[in-house]
Amino acid sequence: MFNKTNLLLCSILFFVSLALTGCQDKSRLVPEKEVIPVRVNKVELQSIKNTFDYVDDIKAQDEAVIYPKVNGKIIEKIKEEGDRVRRGDVVAYIDRDEVGFKFEKAPVESPLTGIIGRTYVDKGTSVTPQTPIALVVDMDKVKIDIDITEENIPKIALGQEAEITLQSYPGEKFTGVVSKISPVLDLDTRTAPIEIVIPNPDHRLKSGMFARVQLIMEEHKNVPVIIKEAIMGRGNDNYVYLIKDNKAYQKDVKLGIRQGAYYEVTDGLQDGDLVVVMGQQKLYNGVAVMVEEGR
Repeated sequence: MFNKTNLLLCSILFFVSLALTGCQDKSRLVPEKEVIPVRVNKVELQSIKNTFDYVDDIKAQDEAVIYPKVNGKIIEKIKEEGDRVRRGDVVAYIDRDEVGFKFEKAPVESPLTGIIGRTYVDKGTSVTPQTPIALVVDMDKVKIDIDITEENIPKIALGQEAEITLQSYPGEKFTGVVSKISPVLDLDTRTAPIEIVIPNPDHRLKSGMFARVQLIMEEHKNVPVIIKEAIMGRGNDNYVYLIKDNKAYQKDVKLGIRQGAYYEVTDGLQDGDLVVVMGQQKLYNGVAVMVEEGR
């Protein structure tokens, strides 16, 4: 029979079971220590430049179309495309067909020193003083003409350096300098043309090549540089998350010049610091992190 002793024992077991269950439920509510995964980059000392970027075609610094001085037929071609000429060299001879003149070959001369870039006539072609005979180009130096907006003109000076890159030579950079600045603005576009000259002693740069130009306005060498993904905040109130001993700490920074996706840091960081570039939205001061280094 179920007596009072058994009833008491069952009651005790029931309350012990409830107590144990309650303890287990409370233990599940205790959070584990938070560790946030992040990706970091190491701050490095680099050179960084502030530039204006343009695109345009390369041209020979000097070029001229050669015209004959008389009517007649081409009876001899002395120079062909690719031949070097000096100023005054004969490019072709013309048989003058003017009445009253005895036969005498009339020379067609180059007006400058360079290379024959194009020939426009063949032997036997009838020509007049309006007929182009050949194009001569001086390729020892080439140039790029670009238009500078009105607000940027005060930042351009004669002798200022420019970096030139071309699809024809991937990975290479050529250096040019500003050689001319127009004193007059175009009233329609509010721009002024400038000329950039590039040494070309081996003639690798060809007239007509498409070039990208970076005019160097300012350059700082051996300064701390970070990628824009590391930067948080707005305006002049910028900060990053710095990693020390596997913990994240907010650090105010001051930024200098920008080149592409990278910024100079003028205050707040030094060479070798680890800054967060991914995962910083969840961070706060002193939180533990699991670090993955990006570069």
